[in-house]
Parts: sequence; C-alpha cells; structure tokens
Amino acid sequence: MQPTPKVGIAGIGTYIPDRYMTAKELSEATNIPEDVIALKFGVKRKPIPGIGDTTSRMGIEAAKKALQNANTDPMDVDLLIWNGAQHKDYPCWLAGLKVAEAIGAKRAWSFDMEAMCGSMMAGMDIAKSIMLARDDVNTVLLVSGYRNVDLINLKNPATSFMLDIGASGAAVVLKKNHDRNVVLSSAFKGDGSFSEDCVVPVGGSMKWPMESGDVARYSFDVTGDAADFKKRLGEKTMPNFYAVIRESLQKSGYSQNDIDYLAILHFKKSAHFAVLEELGLGEDQSTYLDEYGHLGQNDQILSIELGLASGKIKDGDLIVMVGAGLGFVWAATTVKWGRDQEEKK
Repeated sequence: MQPTPKVGIAGIGTYIPDRYMTAKELSEATNIPEDVIALKFGVKRKPIPGIGDTTSRMGIEAAKKALQNANTDPMDVDLLIWNGAQHKDYPCWLAGLKVAEAIGAKRAWSFDMEAMCGSMMAGMDIAKSIMLARDDVNTVLLVSGYRNVDLINLKNPATSFMLDIGASGAAVVLKKNHDRNVVLSSAFKGDGSFSEDCVVPVGGSMKWPMESGDVARYSFDVTGDAADFKKRLGEKTMPNFYAVIRESLQKSGYSQNDIDYLAILHFKKSAHFAVLEELGLGEDQSTYLDEYGHLGQNDQILSIELGLASGKIKDGDLIVMVGAGLGFVWAATTVKWGRDQEEKK
C-alpha cells in the first residue's frame, strides 16, 4: 500500500500597506485612552489601505511574493483558492479568478471560500483534501486579501473589540509530495448561536433594497445586548481555542508539550498571554502582533513570517496555527516546519 503523499508549504508571502493608524489616532477616534489601546487592546499601530489597495490587489501582491518565495512559476499552479475576506472589490464577485489572471496563473481553476478569520486554516485543510483526492492537482495557491477595516465604525462602542482590525494580504503555496513544512491535521469548532450577534445590518438580502440612510449603517454592529454578547462569547471562546489546538495536535500525533511556536491571531494582550500560559509556552514561542493589529485570516501567515525572520522558528519546529472567525468558528492547523531531526539523520 502506497503511503499517503505529504502536502507541504513551499512558500509564503504577505503584503502590508504603507499607511498606518497609530494608537494615538485610534484614541482620538474612539475616546479610549491611548495607553489602554496600546497596552490593553494591544495595538500600537495597524496598517490601513492606501490608494489602490483593493482587497484583490493586496492578495495579488502577497501571491507574487509567495510564488517567488516558493520558486514556483505561476503556470505551475493547478488551483487557486481565494480564502480572503467577503468584503471584496465588488459584491457577489470571484476574487480568485482576478488574482489568477493578474499573476499569470493561466492553467489554474479557482473558487472563493471563507470561514472569516479561521479561513487560512480552513483553506489549507480544503486544499490538502483536494490535492490528496485528485491526481491533477499538485500545486495550490491560497490567496487572501483583507480590508474589513472599512466596515468598522470607531465611534460605535459596541464594536470597540474590533478596533484592532487593519488591512493586508497573505498567500501560501502548497505542493503535493513536498517534504518540508508538512501540513499535518486541522481541527474546527463552530457555534451558530453567535451567527447574527455581530453583523453588517444593511446591504444584504435581509435589508434590501438599501435606502438612503443605510449607507451610514454599513458597518459591523452588535444586534442585541452588547454586554450579554461579550459575556456569552467570553464563556465559550477560550475553551474552544484550547479544544481545537489540542485536537489538531492529537490528530497529528503530538501534544501541547510538543509545540515550538504558536502562530495565533491578534487579540487583546491579556488573552494572548493567557493562551501561552495555558499551553505552557514562553513569550519567545509566539509573536504578539501589536505593530499590526488584527489582519483577519492573514495573522497566522504574518506570524510565521515574523517568527522566521526573528529566529523563533527553526527547522524541525512544530507550529500550531490558530484563529477564530466571527459567527463563530475556531480553527487550528499543525505544521511540521522544515525537516525534523529524524529525517535529517
């Protein structure tokens, strides 16, 4: 019986806009003290889109870098999956096909998918499943652009927990029979009881056609009691983070004691360090993204990129990517970076 082919990360890339919004500017916009934003919310600054930084364009720039990092010709891409934000250049539109055309991936077929801020892990799991099921898919390019910052009203106290949201692009090249940076198992957990607690209340089929006053309401809002939403989410979110991390590790043949690096989304500082403490990790085994804020499904790739640059990630390390998406979904994927020591021997 033939062993199951490995699927590995051949290259990654990110795109960060040149423009930033600082903690001071966020303070002025929200009336929240600057030190609270910088220290409690954990946002010293965050990137915001500049002229021409459409959702697809940020994905395109990240895709080019990922292909270069993977030393891969765009014509070798068999499938391009857009796993970026739903807030794209146009409503009801396939961003992946534009990306494929723009980068010269003429052979690739494409589709768009999203699990909100769990999309990078979901995209990797879907891509891996397709690659193992089909003989004609050997190279997959995951592409994400994210600028939900457009949909955040900084004057709305009910959504102040989203003030860290910024803009960026991220991309991953996955290859079958690639024996480095091997993608192991993923785990997911969903809770639909939160599905309509925080939404953009206009512009969808629940509120159509739009009326003249709806433009001012085209941003995320908490639909019910904000304190109740926060309380219920607080009871569920940390246990679900730990659950998907441990399940992903267990399915991969490891435990939390084997984690070398945690590529986790940006959220408030106390939550970040609570996760590290729960898992028995030190500060040098993750990267807190307070110079970037929350970039949606791109956080994990940015964290890995920064971890590699700082020397926190080395060959043989076990990485767990973890995030959560509004709605709510929790997601984790375990990756064995480089070649482990046994393979080197």
